[in-house]
Amino acid sequence: MRCPNCKGKDIGKIGSNQFYCWNCFIELTLSNGRLSLHQVEADGSLSSLDDLFAEEERRVETDF
Repeated sequence: MRCPNCKGKDIGKIGSNQFYCWNCFIELTLSNGRLSLHQVEADGSLSSLDDLFAEEERRVETDF
């Protein structure tokens, strides 16, 4: 799997269907073959980045 934001492969698993990109520091959640991307804010809250990416960029073909 590659990060849709930075195209990096340095992705770590942080939970069930939850991943973290160590290159650009965003959280990725896999649901129904589609990624939801979030930026972690200073207070620990998450801000959605989904509107910055096309549907095909967020699609994942591989099962984890």
